Amino acid sequence: MKIISAPSTTGTTRAPPRSPRTVHRPLPADPSAVGQARRTADRVLSSYGRSCPEGVAADFLLVVSELATNAFLHAAPPYALTVTVEEGRAGVTVSDHSRWGPGRPQVHGDLSPHKRGLEIVEALGAEVRVSRSRWGKEVMAVLTWPP
Repeated sequence: MKIISAPSTTGTTRAPPRSPRTVHRPLPADPSAVGQARRTADRVLSSYGRSCPEGVAADFLLVVSELATNAFLHAAPPYALTVTVEEGRAGVTVSDHSRWGPGRPQVHGDLSPHKRGLEIVEALGAEVRVSRSRWGKEVMAVLTWPP
């Protein structure tokens, strides 16, 4: 595909902004769901080009792994993954058929290895949202970077 650039007012050309790239896929109800989610996110990031900084891409793949792991360990199947990448932003949504919200440690400073996934996701700088529907819930996380 040929990209046609329009001249700017400064006399240089600029490529038009890229369209977002989105992939939606079901995930299996077994431990392979986490690896499949991570590989899917990696392919979407790679297909979008080099606009996502390497460190952000690594953080995003960890976010995807955490959300997929949380769904598999704590929610009911079926599971689904949606990954969207656009200029300056990468988002992931993992949906499941559990109406229960994601858990958090009950006591500040709790050293339990469980219920740390969302804390890790937020520590990586992701904005997290949970939406409920009549069939379950969706957990979405978005990482941004300067374009």
